[in-house]
Amino acid sequence: MKPLVGVELKRFVKAYRRTHPVTRQVAALLQSVAYPANVGSIFRLAEAAAMRQLILTGITPLPTNATVAKVARFKMDRVPWRYCDDPVMAVQQLRQEGYHVVALELTEQAVPYHLYAYPQQTCLVVGHEDHGVTKATLAACDGAVFLPMYGKGLSLNVHVALSIVVYHIMHTAT
Repeated sequence: MKPLVGVELKRFVKAYRRTHPVTRQVAALLQSVAYPANVGSIFRLAEAAAMRQLILTGITPLPTNATVAKVARFKMDRVPWRYCDDPVMAVQQLRQEGYHVVALELTEQAVPYHLYAYPQQTCLVVGHEDHGVTKATLAACDGAVFLPMYGKGLSLNVHVALSIVVYHIMHTAT
């Protein structure tokens, strides 16, 4: 077995996309995700997963931040994104656009991410690395999911957790 590179890699990816088209509309709302490296990683995820949009809120650094741009490898130029100061207002706008809004957060009502019934059009909300999604934003969401932790740690990095759930949604039958 040998890794694909160059033209072979491009052909492989193109053929896979042709035979496995994206069938779900997934977006993400970043509620005060503070670390530029996480925001850049989420832009890379958004581009790789053909996410419909990213909404940056609160203190989330914009793509004009040098670290965001470097980590994103300039994928922010290919991902539709917007900034909204108020995350609750952003959730309301997403709902008007037809999105079902789900927080990726540990709450009393949260269910394991793989057991949630995600609608065709879903927006995932992730929060600040230390404080998570605020109570006000959680109250505006339609539901909450979590990733079960089997080790001693209580959580994963925000962009890693988001990646797991995004790809789960993309590969779950509707």
